Amino acid sequence: MAKNVGGIDRIIRAAVGIGLIYWGMTPEGPMLAGGMIGFVILLTAIFGWCPAYKLVGVNTCKAK
Repeated sequence: MAKNVGGIDRIIRAAVGIGLIYWGMTPEGPMLAGGMIGFVILLTAIFGWCPAYKLVGVNTCKAK
């Protein structure tokens, strides 16, 4: 599983994932859907690999 998510992309994903998890936990938000989507986005930031990027052939990670 080669990394395909770069540094800035990971930071943005982590922020959005945490925001969606928080929004999913508020009484006004759609609790389950927002939290689940945020959790998946946060996992892609942590592991640096996105299956959707793999399907479409996108790689934001700098080559070493």
